[in-house]
Amino acid sequence: MSKIKKPAQHSNRPPRTALMRWILPLTAVLLALAAGVGFWWTQRPPDEDSSAVAPAAKLPAGNQAAPASAPGFAKLQGRWLRPDGGYILEIRSVAADGKMDATYNNPKSIHVAKAEASQAGTALKVFVELRDVNYPGSTYTLTYAADTDQFTGIYYQAAMQQQFEVTFVRAP
Repeated sequence: MSKIKKPAQHSNRPPRTALMRWILPLTAVLLALAAGVGFWWTQRPPDEDSSAVAPAAKLPAGNQAAPASAPGFAKLQGRWLRPDGGYILEIRSVAADGKMDATYNNPKSIHVAKAEASQAGTALKVFVELRDVNYPGSTYTLTYAADTDQFTGIYYQAAMQQQFEVTFVRAP
């Protein structure tokens, strides 16, 4: 005698369609791709035009020599401290055309995309543009005061789109 087969019991879940079987893996792949793009975006070097690179940076490590400073700009060289926050602007050299080799630390190094000195009458002026994480084009527009040996001017904080009056004094 043969046995009677009972019909298979089904759960209360609706049947899975082909699309439903792909939603979870597709979502996981898209999230991984978005995370990878986000990581790449934060790790990539900032956009800069090649003319902003200091001439010494283009030389092989063993052949680096500091570019000569223009006589009028020589007093701008040095380490400058912004007392209200401990930020350091270091001007290593200034070429005759005003291009500066400069670094900026807050306290870690922030990429300097552009650094230039100029002279308007007897006033020496400095412009520094920062392009790095949290510094999307922030700028310093400074004037050197020879009588006090300090810079005064405006810091434009690009992320907040605000301007602040700042002073830099020569660091010891």
